[in-house]
Amino acid sequence: MEYGILGWIVVGLIAGALAKWIMPGKDPGGIIVTILIGIAGGLLGGFLSELIGLGTGGSIWNLALATAGAVLLLWIYRLIKSRSS
Repeated sequence: MEYGILGWIVVGLIAGALAKWIMPGKDPGGIIVTILIGIAGGLLGGFLSELIGLGTGGSIWNLALATAGAVLLLWIYRLIKSRSS
């Protein structure tokens, strides 16, 4: 069973929440930007998991990769916003 784009968006929402829990603090863009970063991280993690062969739906590795992608994007976003301020 494959997630598809909508499934990865849902996984991205969960990954965004987990990323915010892992990296607490005030984000420059607020909750909406954090959710969008979580979705982007979920899509990135989903793409990478399909690329390395872990793309079967329902695996804990899918959520872990999506969360890692969200944490990475959130970290990059904070780094860029802190330099521009």
